[in-house]
Amino acid sequence: MKPVDYLLDRITMYRLLVYYLLALVGCAMVLGAFGRLPYSPMAIAFSAGYITVICWLTNKIFAHVFEAPVNVESVYITALILSLIITPYKVPHDILFLTAASGLAISSKFILAIRKKHIFNPAAIAVALTAAGAGQAASWWVGTSSLLPFVVIGGLLIVRKIHRGQMVVSFFGAVFISTIVTSILTHHSVATSLKTTTLHSSLFFLAFVMLTEPITSPVTKSLQSWYGVLVGALFPPQIHVLSLYSTPELALVVGNVYAYFVSPKLKLLPRLIKKEVIAPDSIDFIFALDRRIKFRPGQYMEWTLPHSGADSRGNRRYFTLASSPTEDTLRLGVKFYPNGSSYKRAMLKMNGQTTIAAGQLGGDFTMPKDTSRKLAFIAGGIGVTPYRSMLKYLIDTKEKRDIVMLYSERAANEIAYRDVFETAMQEIGTRTIYTLTGDTPPPQGWNGKQGKISTQMITTEIPDYKQRLFYVSGSHSLVTAVKAMLSELGVEPWQIKTDFFPGYA
Repeated sequence: MKPVDYLLDRITMYRLLVYYLLALVGCAMVLGAFGRLPYSPMAIAFSAGYITVICWLTNKIFAHVFEAPVNVESVYITALILSLIITPYKVPHDILFLTAASGLAISSKFILAIRKKHIFNPAAIAVALTAAGAGQAASWWVGTSSLLPFVVIGGLLIVRKIHRGQMVVSFFGAVFISTIVTSILTHHSVATSLKTTTLHSSLFFLAFVMLTEPITSPVTKSLQSWYGVLVGALFPPQIHVLSLYSTPELALVVGNVYAYFVSPKLKLLPRLIKKEVIAPDSIDFIFALDRRIKFRPGQYMEWTLPHSGADSRGNRRYFTLASSPTEDTLRLGVKFYPNGSSYKRAMLKMNGQTTIAAGQLGGDFTMPKDTSRKLAFIAGGIGVTPYRSMLKYLIDTKEKRDIVMLYSERAANEIAYRDVFETAMQEIGTRTIYTLTGDTPPPQGWNGKQGKISTQMITTEIPDYKQRLFYVSGSHSLVTAVKAMLSELGVEPWQIKTDFFPGYA
């Protein structure tokens, strides 16, 4: 899977989803041309194009009225989803349905929102409202056996990209159990119901594309699993309350409500007050906040930075917070590369007047509540940012934990947050071992290590490694390599946590 991961790491989740949905529309047009679908290529193309235009215009208007940052990728994603679940254009009257669904989907992001955080998957709530109001429902025509291979192959890439396999598996499990139970209770053939659900329904498209949407789903793995179970249990069409029968969109909308109540409600427009060079190619961006926010050290947020000429990586990024909840500012540690993305170039140009939005606080890369648990931190490069957050928090709260950290950098002058780590060693008794991997000779008096982190280094510096909970943060290659080393040393998988956030590229 290395070639696949290499490609996935170089594109954001949002851009990958746009390409995937475009590919599905293209495949549908080809299948329609050969009579494998009951819709002509022109009808599919017209519907997709018309929906996209209406979504774009609606978003433009509402973004201006609400003075909100615009993310065009999300508009295209919503439009393409609608074009794949609403029956393609047949008669002039269909224009009303296409227009209403498109307008409702985009406007829901602004109107059905609390503290600037929208609650529902836009496409799902739109077709739910049109079904309830105008009586025109989505057909979910993408759920056909002809399109199934394309839906599954691309969907698996998305799930691998955003690491939400556990949630999707929970969803599938709940769907199949619920389908079996409802079939037995309603005296239907279990085999026929399962076959229909698998081959001729919205099951895979809903799971891979809409269930996994980060903004309207929970942000921690345990809650994501329960979210998948809830939506999956409500998925079978035999489920009903009085005369209201379940549909894919209603099941997802109910799940969205659950996700909203169990997730942080946070959307900020922070103001940049300082840029601080922490290494030759790394900068801390420090933002002022109107109010102190609650988060756990080691968590991340999604950052939207509108800028012209956005490249294939788009205008959204997920950054781990380098600041501690005890601080009055919000701090991001960002590494820059030659010929970097348009987003990074826009970050370098930021000033106090730049508009940037932060939201979707989440992540499981946090310390356990049990303060007696022995911990081991392993960092590579800018992957050290969550450890700055954690150790700064422990310093400020005077909370002592048994922590050993191995921190790998190319050169001594590239070590970031050294002041925090040294203070932690002095005040709360943590231990940090630095190791240099570059060709530059270490400075005179260097008392750290040299060379890449290895099994020998781990066993030497952390002799009680089998008793510790390991945290690994850094490049994909470093995380993969360290996980393999720990596995070789007999460290159990449940003892290893890696820093990951959706959309990282």
